[in-house]
Amino acid sequence: MNDHWLRKRQILACLSHKVFVSGEVIAQSLSLSRAAINQHIDALKDYGVEIYSVKGKGYKLASAISLLNETELVNNIENRCFYFDEIHSTNTFMLEHASELKSGDVCVAEFQSAGRGRRGRKWLSPYGHHIYASLFWRLNKDISHASGLSLVVGCSIVKTLQDLGVEGLGVKWPNDIYLDHKKLAGILIELRQHSDVKTELIIGFGINMSMSVEQGDLIDQPWSDLSVMANMPDKTDLLIKLHQQIKRDLVMFEQHGLELFLDRWNQNDLFINREITLLMAPNSVTGTCRGIDKNGAILLENEQGVAAFVGGEISLRAT
Repeated sequence: MNDHWLRKRQILACLSHKVFVSGEVIAQSLSLSRAAINQHIDALKDYGVEIYSVKGKGYKLASAISLLNETELVNNIENRCFYFDEIHSTNTFMLEHASELKSGDVCVAEFQSAGRGRRGRKWLSPYGHHIYASLFWRLNKDISHASGLSLVVGCSIVKTLQDLGVEGLGVKWPNDIYLDHKKLAGILIELRQHSDVKTELIIGFGINMSMSVEQGDLIDQPWSDLSVMANMPDKTDLLIKLHQQIKRDLVMFEQHGLELFLDRWNQNDLFINREITLLMAPNSVTGTCRGIDKNGAILLENEQGVAAFVGGEISLRAT
């Protein structure tokens, strides 16, 4: 870790989201000047860390920050784990190094300067507030067999969180996880055909841990985070357990396809048996959601019968 981030992490360790801490106390404890403390705090704000500054009181975090324990993470993940304080994008890093990777290798960051969501949307990635990670997997089948993979990963995230005591979870086709009907996590999977019998997968996922009001105001849809829990899961423990669960589910998916996951998905589907509208620009279709099929398509029933829909431009809204 370079000195740039070492100092900032030391300062964050001195701060609290409950009480103000004076700049003098921080400066003395770290043997830094007050000017240096101010410079680092201003820089942290540029990384999305909201810090209140009140003359005569000092500094206070607007919301809790939980940094990953790099040593614990690396020691408890069986595969290679690449950990960064700052990165362009975890998905981009894995794509650039795909030829050197093995299935299960994972990249984790505290901040992404260019995090990506589905359909080119920007994924806000304030430093230290959430989980940003990408897992590499080499599927021993051609690219046609990767259909529905985001649904599998959604099931993995839900099960891991449920095992840690999180209630009120649900899934939204094809790649979102909700908590109390507000978005908690998202998935971005990027594929490339490695050969006629192998497909390389970069499975990116982000989970909201503790969103500040300032960052939340930048999001154009209702959101939730795990800070609403009385006992929020430990960030490092959550990521370790999630890595294990995704690997188990990917092995099952590779051997048996999506069919084994249909019940898991349908049990948590927020829209199943509800009237919905699928938006497929410039058209739309309305009907009753009947879950998904073994290819990962969403099933919609109306007066014409039951039809399956799949595609990157399909959007889903409750009517």
